[in-house]
Amino acid sequence: MNGKKGSNIEISINIPSSMAKVKQLDQAGKKSSNGGGGGFSLKALVSKVSEFAKEDSNRVKFSLKVGLAVLLVSLLILFRAPYEVFGTNIIWSILTVAIMFEYTVGATFNRGFNRALGSLLAGILAIGVAQIALSSGHVAEPIIIGISIFIIGTITSFMKLWPSLVPYEYGFRVVLFTFCLIVVSGYRISMGNPMRTAMDRLYSIAIGGFVAVLVNVLVCPIWAGEQLHKELVNSFDSVAASLEECVGKYLEDDGSEHPEFSKTVMDEFPDEPAYRKCRSTLNSSAKLEALAVSAKWEPPHGRFRHFFYPWSEYVKVAAVLRYCAYEVMALHGVLHSEIQAPYNLRITFQSEIREATSQAAELVRSLGQDISSMKRSARNSLLKKVHSSTERLQRAIDVHSYLLTSTCEPQDTTNFSKPQPRLSQTLTNTFSDLPNQLTDLDSSNSLEMNLSQQLNQSTPQQTESNYHELMRKQSRRLHYSWPPLQVDAFEEEGSAGDFLPRMKALESTAALSLATFTSLLIEFVARLDHLVEAVDELSKLAKF
Repeated sequence: MNGKKGSNIEISINIPSSMAKVKQLDQAGKKSSNGGGGGFSLKALVSKVSEFAKEDSNRVKFSLKVGLAVLLVSLLILFRAPYEVFGTNIIWSILTVAIMFEYTVGATFNRGFNRALGSLLAGILAIGVAQIALSSGHVAEPIIIGISIFIIGTITSFMKLWPSLVPYEYGFRVVLFTFCLIVVSGYRISMGNPMRTAMDRLYSIAIGGFVAVLVNVLVCPIWAGEQLHKELVNSFDSVAASLEECVGKYLEDDGSEHPEFSKTVMDEFPDEPAYRKCRSTLNSSAKLEALAVSAKWEPPHGRFRHFFYPWSEYVKVAAVLRYCAYEVMALHGVLHSEIQAPYNLRITFQSEIREATSQAAELVRSLGQDISSMKRSARNSLLKKVHSSTERLQRAIDVHSYLLTSTCEPQDTTNFSKPQPRLSQTLTNTFSDLPNQLTDLDSSNSLEMNLSQQLNQSTPQQTESNYHELMRKQSRRLHYSWPPLQVDAFEEEGSAGDFLPRMKALESTAALSLATFTSLLIEFVARLDHLVEAVDELSKLAKF
């Protein structure tokens, strides 16, 4: 922990951070688990696998279902009767199960549709090309097959890059490799009977696809719609928790502890779990879009019992929520920035900031609860409370904006944890002590006039030295979280007349970080209106 920049003596005490302690404990645990030799540890491997399975029980279900589907298809090869009917082409059933079986039911249907359509189209093209090649003679047959493979490969590779055909990219890939396998193997193996080869392989693919869909739907189905629903609800909770966590730390941080800059850049904040969840919410757009695409292929199920369920609205709500999460991440940026407002200035507005934060977080959680329960609740009163609390915060900042300017000196530099007095608290004392203040003002003016006369009568070198001596006697303003530079730091950079404006600029920048924090909080509340509208639109289309 480094000493304060404003002090003359800088003492450095190296105290290991919490992350360093955690890393040391992890290394010690690894050494103890490995027996000190760094070898393979079966116990550690089992523990990792167990933790991975406990994070999501559906992973184990999915693995077991894939094993069951592959076993059922393999029985066609293990038993003699099916194998005598289909022969070696039955291996295509196992390949189809391995390729088609996806994590969710909707993704399996989507992959199965592309697989079926691609295989059917490839079979038709392969049969047509094979018939043409056979009728053209042995000399032209390999030439026609080679040219057809080149043309099909070029066309399918180009079409799968077309923007509107990107969702069917797997289908074009299936067309290419199925066509090539049927044509080439039919040319060398089927002894002039490509029709038989194509039909046997299409039957095998159909059997594998049927088994994959049947097992995925009937045995512990994992619905993409349910996954999308839960992900969106969890995102609401993450944003609300991260907002409360950020504001709480901002108002409780007295500047005594600051993480190293490297940890700030790398986002290593082990004491902020909600921050990490909010950051994962920002990175979940691709996952939610994939789940929405898969959910469109699923039949009505569970709570989603009507056809054409508006899954795309979930993606729109998630997009609006991410814009709100951007503001929360910006608040975290102010929390961990190098320039910080004084602690006594932050706690001056803590009642308004906490009220606005709690009301906003409650509204976000209420929206998430409405989606979770699929029931609309009366949010008008809660939304009015959020607006009123935010207006009080903005009014407090406007009325007491004089505390954020460099022309206003701190009232009490000896009590760092004491809030700054507000205008409403000081008006009475100001008017009652007006005669004394006028007397002090006259004396201070006369002192400034004498000082200016002395500075004007002295030489420029004496003026600069006297000014620096005077400034060294003043307080260093050590109560700012971002300490202003010492007077000595300005001696080599410019004249003495530049010191006071630059010192004021440093203090003003530090104080205005509070204004930045409150403005981001107000912007977050403003974006909540769009979030409420998006959730209302979802509830209308989803009929809840």
